[in-house]
Amino acid sequence: MNIPKLLEALELDTKGDWAKAHKIVQQLNSDAACRVHAYLHRKEGDLGNAAYWYSRADSPMPSKSLEDEWSELKMCIERL
Repeated sequence: MNIPKLLEALELDTKGDWAKAHKIVQQLNSDAACRVHAYLHRKEGDLGNAAYWYSRADSPMPSKSLEDEWSELKMCIERL
């Protein structure tokens, strides 16, 4: 697992660079990377693709806001 890359992807997302964030997570295979990948597709509105990545992470699609999910992801990744 590449924690610095996952945090970089989340940071790029906050700066509006979805494409670079997505490119980073595409290259990673951990459950955490799948969760970030899912979040990015949920954010772009591609719920079918998001559902696929949530299932890869063995996680249900959250009903919380994108902002809350982002914060939760960051906190969880920082604890790894």
